[in-house]
Amino acid sequence: MTYTVWFNEIRKDEIALAGGKGANLGELSHAGLPVPPGFILTTAAYDDFVESNDIKDEILSLASVPRADDPSTFEAAAQEIGALFAHGEIPVEMDAEIRSAYDRLADANAQAVAVRSSATAEDLSGASFAGQQETYLNVRGAGALMEAIKACWASLWTARAMAYRARGGIESASVSLAVVVQGMVEAEAAGMLFTADPVSGRRDRVVINAAWG
Repeated sequence: MTYTVWFNEIRKDEIALAGGKGANLGELSHAGLPVPPGFILTTAAYDDFVESNDIKDEILSLASVPRADDPSTFEAAAQEIGALFAHGEIPVEMDAEIRSAYDRLADANAQAVAVRSSATAEDLSGASFAGQQETYLNVRGAGALMEAIKACWASLWTARAMAYRARGGIESASVSLAVVVQGMVEAEAAGMLFTADPVSGRRDRVVINAAWG
């Protein structure tokens, strides 16, 4: 089983494998844009982690209890699900492949990495999930990387993400999550551009949320 793919091996229609963020980073790389180097830990890794630790049924059971009309009821479930991921063990073969890919990034002077969630139900035409799953910045060392990966996987089940899926009628059993591991850069400015107003939904304006550094 191959768990890691590089940006130049992925296209925008491969959301099931790389998640929304990963698929779009792959497309940007193919377009020749200056994307910082990185790889994607595919949804197969998430699925195998869940299976090898035998936690799928417990996750879905916990996620089915809260009520969609009361987002606060998701908090307790999110904490219990987070503990399942924190205490889980990454399979040996997967661990070795991640470490090898991270070493390759380090050889490209990218020892500090961003570890970014890339869910299969994000960046869709009818649902964005912007900010619903976690990102960890300036991660250094293979041990810290492994912990950040598990935390990203667990963030598929944050209270916000579960409530958003429930309101949107997205089945919890249908979602999975890839993880983007990408070299950090010394940015003069950084932020996000929305191609529609995220508050009003208007398509005749764009919104940029950015800061120096």
